[in-house]
Amino acid sequence: MRIGELARRSGVSERSLRYYETQGLLRAERTPGGQRQYGEWAVDRVIRIQALYAAGLNSKKIAQLLPCMRDADGAPSEIATQQLVKDLSAERERINRTIADLLRSRDVLDEVIATASAVGVSTDSRADTVGADHG
Repeated sequence: MRIGELARRSGVSERSLRYYETQGLLRAERTPGGQRQYGEWAVDRVIRIQALYAAGLNSKKIAQLLPCMRDADGAPSEIATQQLVKDLSAERERINRTIADLLRSRDVLDEVIATASAVGVSTDSRADTVGADHG
């Protein structure tokens, strides 16, 4: 498939796909005319890259990690180094801390919403007032 189709199917811009290629995260075959061609595996790879970026990993870490993962074609993964396992474990712990922080923030918001609702304050009108102060 061409880059435009990969962008459409993965929901990622062509510009991002070209960036992934320069970072060694994605590879493309070239047609005799120089156009990029990707296999079906590329959709899964791009989705994984996006998930790893969303988790807070940078392109260097993702480039180290991707060879250890299986793509949709089931190609065998390479053996991870002990340092990579250590680094990824640290990233996982960072993500767990972020999740815990977000859950605490949600709990605080739930308390505020419950308190505001109990005293008859409309959260919608309150939001409008707060938005007006900052708008």
